[in-house]
Amino acid sequence: MQTSEQLTPESIYELVATVGFKKYFHFGGMKATEELIESCHIDKDKYILDVGCASGKTACYIARKYGSKVVGIDLSERMADRANERANKEGVAELVRFQTADAQNLPFEENSFDVVIGEFITGLLTDKRRAVDGYLRVIKPGGYIGLNEATWVKSPPPGGLVEYLANTFGVKGGILTAGGWQDLLESAGLRELTIREYKVDAISNKRDDFKDFLRVWHRVLYMYIRSSAFRKFVNEAFSIPKNLVEYFGYGICVGRK
Repeated sequence: MQTSEQLTPESIYELVATVGFKKYFHFGGMKATEELIESCHIDKDKYILDVGCASGKTACYIARKYGSKVVGIDLSERMADRANERANKEGVAELVRFQTADAQNLPFEENSFDVVIGEFITGLLTDKRRAVDGYLRVIKPGGYIGLNEATWVKSPPPGGLVEYLANTFGVKGGILTAGGWQDLLESAGLRELTIREYKVDAISNKRDDFKDFLRVWHRVLYMYIRSSAFRKFVNEAFSIPKNLVEYFGYGICVGRK
């Protein structure tokens, strides 16, 4: 793991994956996940790709509740390993599998899936259009793409907020407004679009597993002591601008091929 003071988007991603932060990196909590599932008409007959699956919480939840088959991909090998461990622990390993892959270069055949979902992943990518084109390529005609993504709910945001998110979380490609997401998905060829934006609600983003949350913070403390790069990341991440919640939220974006 990189320990120099110069952090790249890739090293930031690996740091948050190492301690387990990434599993908490989508806003709206399970309420937003349920909205995404419902909007994409997921049921036991659907074959689903979960892009940026992190520790596999959403994929395992879908398999357990709906009986759907799910493939989860994540850029981090650590996250893919943890996701497979979760699937075994929750008894859904026969329905779910996880592997490492790049959201901007999906290693799947055309028309493989009925649904592609992503939670707080596409908005972090430099080439969002390339990613969305890939999602379209791998879903069947009539299939759904559903995204829960970081969204500016008030625009234009101050330059300081843009710089904070870029430096802290590696958001180099630029966060979009709801209109920006609609333009992106429409231009890619999606139809029957629904875009709903929300301000960040700390209550809806509460931790569902307190013991798991404590384990994450134990790793945070360990990494904070051991890694100068991680100390830099934590110090910047928790220097949150006071006006962030005024401008920053999330969007549920769903369209059909």
